[in-house]
Amino acid sequence: MSGSIFKNYNPDVLTCIANLSNDEVFTPPQLAKNMLDRLEAAWAVSHHGENIWSNPTITFLDPAVKTGIFLREITSRLIVGLEEVIPDLQERVNHIATRQVFGIAITQLTALLARRSIYCSKSANGDYSVVRNFNSADGNIWFTRTEHTWAKEKNTQRCYYCGAKKDEYDRGPDLETHAYGFIHADDISAHLKEIFSDKITGDTVKFDVIIGNPPYQLADGGHNASASPIYQKFVETALNLEPQYAVFVTPSRWFAGGKGLDEYRRRMLSDHHLRTIVDYPKLYEAFPGVKIRGGVSYFLWDKHHDGPCEVQTIIDGKPTGTPVARYLDEYDVLIRRNEAVSILKKVASHGEKTVNNRVSSRKPFGLATNFKGKETPRALHDPVKLYANQRIDWIEREEVHVNTQWIDRWKVLMTRVQGTSGPVETKFLSQPIVAAPGTANTETYLVAGHFDTEEEAQSYASYLRTRFVRFLVSLRKSTQDAPRRVYAFVPDVPYDHTWTDTMLYERYGITHEEIEFIESIVHEHENTTSSSSNKK
Repeated sequence: MSGSIFKNYNPDVLTCIANLSNDEVFTPPQLAKNMLDRLEAAWAVSHHGENIWSNPTITFLDPAVKTGIFLREITSRLIVGLEEVIPDLQERVNHIATRQVFGIAITQLTALLARRSIYCSKSANGDYSVVRNFNSADGNIWFTRTEHTWAKEKNTQRCYYCGAKKDEYDRGPDLETHAYGFIHADDISAHLKEIFSDKITGDTVKFDVIIGNPPYQLADGGHNASASPIYQKFVETALNLEPQYAVFVTPSRWFAGGKGLDEYRRRMLSDHHLRTIVDYPKLYEAFPGVKIRGGVSYFLWDKHHDGPCEVQTIIDGKPTGTPVARYLDEYDVLIRRNEAVSILKKVASHGEKTVNNRVSSRKPFGLATNFKGKETPRALHDPVKLYANQRIDWIEREEVHVNTQWIDRWKVLMTRVQGTSGPVETKFLSQPIVAAPGTANTETYLVAGHFDTEEEAQSYASYLRTRFVRFLVSLRKSTQDAPRRVYAFVPDVPYDHTWTDTMLYERYGITHEEIEFIESIVHEHENTTSSSSNKK
């Protein structure tokens, strides 16, 4: 292979690391730069045009250091910005590294990597370090192995601080504990004072800017490698420290769903100090090679701001439109696309009930996904046709103990999980199944509604199949999961005819531009409706 191919190829090593598909989601340098650009602009607005990088007193903390990309980029900008304030380069580097830039690493390895990125040496006080006045090898990139604190609650031992299960994370000394120092302390202020007191002057450190990309989740021992989010604990701890600014990149699932995120979502949506949210809904958009369902986003929290939040969506590297400043707590979820707000307001203005009141909870008949019936109804005394996972079974009526009154009604079934392997979701709901009386289903399906007549059920199925309905579902659906709550924006209309998108657009006064937006988001279903008449 010719060496000329690589003649001008000099990639950022942290870009290469960030492109690896790994459980640890490393931040690409360009994303870090974008976040710091937003910080720079916000600081100037709130500080009479001052350049944040020219202020030698501002302190920065990354509470979840991985590669050290944020601290490296901050250091690079300060070296340029402080040139007039501290002309001597060595003095300037010493000042920045010891007095302005701080980090808490998530592992021993990331601590070493970050020190190499910032100090040019794995030891802050080593012979090859660019900083000359550190007294310790750690410098201001701190890491100490932290253990979980197990507390007995409801016969289950979980970590008091992060909720990790003991049987998952009570590990030996050779494995990472994933007990992150920033969120495992009774008094984080006192903890930071202890580890980051300035050893030169004796002053304590007050952090003006807290910025980072925290760990996203911890395995919780549930079905199919279930995991619980943890990033919100980093954000909440950071905000409780009352910095001037907080800038974090996290999964966007908190916008509408995610277990353990309800209180966090309420706090964030009602916080009028949020100045900016930049959203990347497309898979792999912000983190190439890393699959994060629902996309990622970053926010900028500004202590000096009290008003609407500017929301910007990025797809394929380009803004989808101009940013829009709006209050986020108008609804109980964050409406991530600005173009959707006007449509939702038109629907809500009719004051109709919503179909989530019709939709069942999980396990509508008390039967788990792995429940198996008989292959045929032969030899069954009172057979009930069972819609199971990708098959039809038969069971005795007496095996159903929940919602038995639904068995002999017409029902519309929807799969609980609806997703895609593509970079963006386009269908949002599965094809509805119209199930005749004498049927039940496992938890693979929800009973989206039950009716007296086939005509009503068929009408309802046609309604759920429309792009319009599925668009309203998309506003509350952030993952493959489609539980009852995702139907909460869908109005409950009369079910006495076949519904079409044209009818619904006219009913709610949807403009041509709004129709184009809906249909750019939601793709058509095939013009068929699954029915109970389908044979096994």
